Amino acid sequence: MPRLSTDEVFAFLAEPNHLARIATVDADGMPRVVPLWFIMDGDRLCFTPREPAVIWQNMLRDPRVGISVDEDEAPYRKVTVQGHVEVLYEPGRDRLWQHLYRAIASRYISAGAANAYVDSTDDQPRALCAVDLTAPTTLVSTWRMPVEGEDPRGIWHPRYYVPGTKMAPPPQSG
Repeated sequence: MPRLSTDEVFAFLAEPNHLARIATVDADGMPRVVPLWFIMDGDRLCFTPREPAVIWQNMLRDPRVGISVDEDEAPYRKVTVQGHVEVLYEPGRDRLWQHLYRAIASRYISAGAANAYVDSTDDQPRALCAVDLTAPTTLVSTWRMPVEGEDPRGIWHPRYYVPGTKMAPPPQSG
């Protein structure tokens, strides 16, 4: 089963336009999945739920989340994360990390549109949340379709039963 190396995981998550589908559990026990923009900040996958959002209320009650990031084209790379949310900034402190929110928005829309979007939604307080991919309590699972020269037999069934693994930080360059 083709898996992504640590370097490949961090490179994939740094690419623009992938959405993080973040799963939480509602107060009544029902699962909820919300697609959100995100950015990698070192080893942390950062995202910004708005204050009134159910996902924010869910994370306050239970910080455990599942996250899925994937791509629509070959080799169909996929990264899933099971971890605990760290609240870096509570809603209402947006100005302290607005530069990061501009960077997040710029991963999905042009810089001009991103700045206009951030400026026009500053009346909607957001939290800055993160999941550290290298934390001891975080599990990361990855896979992709075989590329040319790799044997495609037997890749589908086992991958859904492979537990997540601990993610080591990528090597520091330079």
